[in-house]
Amino acid sequence: MKAGDLLPKIARLHAPSSTLDSMGERMISVNEPLLGQRESEYVADCVRTGWISSAGRYIKEFESGWASYCSRRYGIGVSNGTAALQTAVACLGLKPGDEVIMPTFTIISCALAVIYSGGVPVLVDCKSPTWCMDVEQVKDKITARTRAIMPVHIYGHPVDMDPILDLAETHGLAVIEDAAEVHGAEYLAGRGTTHPAWRRCGSFGTLSCFSFYANKLITTGEGGMILTDDPKLADKARSFRNLCFQTDRRFHHEELGFNFRLTNLQAALGVAQLERIEEIIARKRWIGQEYNRRLAGIKNLQLPAEEPWARNVYWMYGVVLSEKAGMDTPAFAQRLKERGIETRPFFLGLHEQPAFHRKELFVGERHPVAERIARRGLYLPSGLALTEEQIVTVCDAVSEVLS
Repeated sequence: MKAGDLLPKIARLHAPSSTLDSMGERMISVNEPLLGQRESEYVADCVRTGWISSAGRYIKEFESGWASYCSRRYGIGVSNGTAALQTAVACLGLKPGDEVIMPTFTIISCALAVIYSGGVPVLVDCKSPTWCMDVEQVKDKITARTRAIMPVHIYGHPVDMDPILDLAETHGLAVIEDAAEVHGAEYLAGRGTTHPAWRRCGSFGTLSCFSFYANKLITTGEGGMILTDDPKLADKARSFRNLCFQTDRRFHHEELGFNFRLTNLQAALGVAQLERIEEIIARKRWIGQEYNRRLAGIKNLQLPAEEPWARNVYWMYGVVLSEKAGMDTPAFAQRLKERGIETRPFFLGLHEQPAFHRKELFVGERHPVAERIARRGLYLPSGLALTEEQIVTVCDAVSEVLS
């Protein structure tokens, strides 16, 4: 897609993406949301009508609209992506010691959701070039205590889901699909069959989880959602998010739940953006492809992948420095900062988190791919408000620093 196909629309919606550093100098932000007139109208409608809390038409519209977009039957809005994961895991009814297999290269929320339910996270490494979980390692991690697999789509690129689903079916395991970073990304399922088909991420899990944090393709500020096709799991998730109130006796509790409700104000933002989701995805893919085109050929820099079976939405445009680059990632980030470019480091693997070591989790584990990219990777400005001029500025700065 050419820049001109989308830039005029973007310009009418938002000013250029930038922020100020501690010295008051203007920086190109690592991410800035793109909000427009329709968002303002819907939020104002909530305020005008008084529906500002956890009931109202926008919640229902957002839940049903996002579920339908992802080809799911039920959507359950919650307060954030971490809450979505915690609620989804709670729906499985883990017993102490039950195991959930997940990648080490992910945000800490994935492991916390399992630990808070009394379970044990079991880790696998990630794999180049996608940085998603190494599905070939999952089979060897399955034990008699395994209850679920949690694939996490990373930085906009899908996990190779067919092998995960096959293992889950063979061993009777649930799949909790963390789709927080892949709004609208697609995966070519059934490649070994006579009827392969493109499916959107979020359509694969027993339960699938989304985040709508400010840096996501669709944002509600904070916010998240659980998707499922199982009516019983949907009912469980609705109950857990709302303190397990009983429909016939509100303050009588048979189970312990959470206060994880989504507000109508947040959902109003989501409904407005869902109306232009295809434009948002096209914009994100254009940003990623512009970076790919302009950064191609720079030595000692690995760019994001897009496997033939995936349609990457480039949630964050990540790069990994070669050991031959002549500098480490903090030095690279600092030199870009000096040129007005904000960046963020990659995830630190779960197995290297001191808080988990103090709980005697993952002590002595090694996952070399995740360890390397955690030390050599960062992502560049990637927000929807990013302009073509800013992309050129960023790419020129990267080229200059690495030359």
